[in-house]
Amino acid sequence: MKIAVVALGKIGLPLAVQFALKGHEVVGVDTNQHVVNLVNAGTEPFPGEAHLQEKLSELVPTGRLRATTDYADAVPGADAVVLVVPLFVDSEGIPDFGWMDGATAELAKHLSPGTLVSYETTLPVGTTRSRWKPALEGASGLVEGRDFHLVFSPERVLTGRVFQDLRKYPKLVGGLSAEGAAKAVAFYESVLDFDERSDLPRPNGVWDLGSAEASEMAKLAETTYRDVNIGLANQFARFAATAGIDIYQVIEASNSQPYSHIHQPGIAVGGHCIPVYPRLYLWNDPDATVVRAARAANADMPDYTVGLLEGVHGDLTGARVVVLGAAYRGGVKETAFSGVFDTVAALEKRGAAVSVHDPLYTDAELEKLGFAAHHIGESVDAAVVQADHVEYRSLSPADLPGIKAFIDGRRVSSADRWDGVIYRVIGKA
Repeated sequence: MKIAVVALGKIGLPLAVQFALKGHEVVGVDTNQHVVNLVNAGTEPFPGEAHLQEKLSELVPTGRLRATTDYADAVPGADAVVLVVPLFVDSEGIPDFGWMDGATAELAKHLSPGTLVSYETTLPVGTTRSRWKPALEGASGLVEGRDFHLVFSPERVLTGRVFQDLRKYPKLVGGLSAEGAAKAVAFYESVLDFDERSDLPRPNGVWDLGSAEASEMAKLAETTYRDVNIGLANQFARFAATAGIDIYQVIEASNSQPYSHIHQPGIAVGGHCIPVYPRLYLWNDPDATVVRAARAANADMPDYTVGLLEGVHGDLTGARVVVLGAAYRGGVKETAFSGVFDTVAALEKRGAAVSVHDPLYTDAELEKLGFAAHHIGESVDAAVVQADHVEYRSLSPADLPGIKAFIDGRRVSSADRWDGVIYRVIGKA
């Protein structure tokens, strides 16, 4: 097959590579000429994705994978087009379809009869049918269900382990017609491999959910569940701390029973997915009080964590406080909706002199994000762990001279490493 993948980001590029590894001719489209040049040179444009560089080095010289900025080069004659263009949500939870609308318009101009079009970007329920179908039909002059087929198939992978996750989790699809869904099932079966999983109710593979709306909701449901679960864990943690209870022992004990799956509490919920997709769900279902309450509870955790520091340190005016971790999670160089922003804001509101450290970021990169860069070995009065980088597990008072309080927002350390320092972790008195 000839396959076009629109947007060569941290999900799109590994997808394009996976399709090419299965022997298909793949052309990636991206608006960033620098990214296109790097891909065509066989060089990964972003670090941290396991096995991506080695697979690019293998594929690009064969001609099975190339990149372009030109839709007219990639789309005409394609058997399938897969779009993984970012969708953004503002602070009020309103989706911004700008980039996706632009990509859809360009795709439609060059769409050929017989093409399968699959959107993988997480969407509010109903978007595929009510927005993309008329947009594609209107600009192409083709009729969905007759001249081309449109489906929604959400990406279900984490950056850093995309190739592993593509094998591990069922590929969900939902079409606007039974014929379109069947074509999508056949397409994804030809480009993906699946691990055997005895824990699933049916064999691992491509699962047709019966409609685009069901497939859209499945992605929102699985991610919103995580946000709600973390919100509950954070509520439990806040109460446990007031009652002299170790919440981590409680969670471990509760989860020993097979119907309990309580997540871990923490300083923040960040990234492109968990803090965003509940807002997309609320866009469809504004009366979902449980979802709204959990989102609010999680959004409050950076301020709560800084409050823990204030409680043990006292007035923070002028205190030198380092926030450890700009990234939203350990080992991933990404600050989308990272808790670092609200943590720094909460500290500055209390008058602290704040710096930020992250082993994945240079001083210039931290400064571009608006932070003063900290270097391990410089004196501080206190520290707040925001990201669970592996490097923070071995920290000790010698690394942060003068430190009086260490607030462990990710439970990366333990009190016995901080002799003479006040150590606090979320969920323990």
